[in-house]
Amino acid sequence: MKFEETYLNDNILDALYDMRFDEMTPIQERCIPEILDGYDVLGVAQTGTGKTAAYLLPILSLLDDGGYPKDAINCVIMSPTRELAQQIDQAMQGFGYYLDGVSSVAVYGGNDGNRYDQELRGMRLGADVLIATPGRLLSHLKVGNLDLSRCSFFVLDEADRMLDMGFSEDIMKIVGQLPPTCQRVMFSATMPTKIRQLAVSLLHNPVEIKLAVSKPAEKIQQSAYVCYDPQKIGIIEHLFKAGDLKRVIIFSGKKDKVKDITRSLKRMKINCAEMHSDLSQAERDDVMYRFKAGMVDVLVATDIVSRGIDIDDIRIVLNYDVPHDAEDYVHRIGRTARADRDGVAITFVSEAEIYKFQEIEHFLGHEVDKRPLPDGLGEAPEYTKRTKKRSNTRRHGRWNSHGNGKRNQKKPHSGGKK
Repeated sequence: MKFEETYLNDNILDALYDMRFDEMTPIQERCIPEILDGYDVLGVAQTGTGKTAAYLLPILSLLDDGGYPKDAINCVIMSPTRELAQQIDQAMQGFGYYLDGVSSVAVYGGNDGNRYDQELRGMRLGADVLIATPGRLLSHLKVGNLDLSRCSFFVLDEADRMLDMGFSEDIMKIVGQLPPTCQRVMFSATMPTKIRQLAVSLLHNPVEIKLAVSKPAEKIQQSAYVCYDPQKIGIIEHLFKAGDLKRVIIFSGKKDKVKDITRSLKRMKINCAEMHSDLSQAERDDVMYRFKAGMVDVLVATDIVSRGIDIDDIRIVLNYDVPHDAEDYVHRIGRTARADRDGVAITFVSEAEIYKFQEIEHFLGHEVDKRPLPDGLGEAPEYTKRTKKRSNTRRHGRWNSHGNGKRNQKKPHSGGKK
């Protein structure tokens, strides 16, 4: 479906034409009409599916059509990290190129006083769109720098990452400042129970749109080592001795393990840096800058880097532990083989993680090649075959706040298209 087949306004369509955007992605095709029609939306889609445009385009089109207060924050977009907030802000500048009457301001931590003053000035001038991380937005709310009582749109992006980073309480405090008439949109890459509960609390009779998780790119060469936990560092040492490995990300699900791995790599004289939530925003910015600039060869990180960060030249992704599920696996290894490059993904599978990795293989539709352990590391655990569980899929549809699937009537949206 083409963008021009929707009723996005002409200024938005002109910007899309200039950017050579013609065909909508599946998430855009299903979300844009629903948001334009005034529905709350719950979107479940992984990074790289075009979800930023799926919510930005209809909201900007509605704001540009007019009917919203000029001296109020009309849209709040919440992002879990500064990096993603910056990317949303960049997309906003492109999509809004011809929108003379729609302004925006990005609000996130880790800045100097000058940046804070710019944020404050933008909010007081009545920026239409506020793109913010939870902590920084709460700090502005607490000192009375902004008023959300007339906000018309609220977007919660990467909700699963928000909860993983401990922002649940902050989100509810911010949502408590919104008027009941505010249209709400929530996106998540996964749909565990905690996300379902958050959606019930935040959304009113939403349209639920869930896209199947895409398989990893075929050009990613996937393999695994079945091993005991104490053997993992030895495997890394073997891999690094075997070749000049640069542009590598090593993922672990726990920040304490990231710290341990980094210490071990530094003892091997490997040029590495760590990335996890214990670092300040300024420290995280510095690590990402040095890694992107090639000043660091190996980045050891929690899943804070697995979503929404654009680094195109990663050669190898190494999963020090098996990701929680297939969706997390796809996100992690999707950091490599980008921009028409090839890539390698290696996963360490401990004895306790064998069944979890077999679930991932079941999703992939094939077994991942198993590498023999390097000489001198001893025997590997037996890769025992187990019966796969069948997963239930929820059909897309509208449901009310009790989750019973009841369809609701379309609601008119003031200031939007008729």
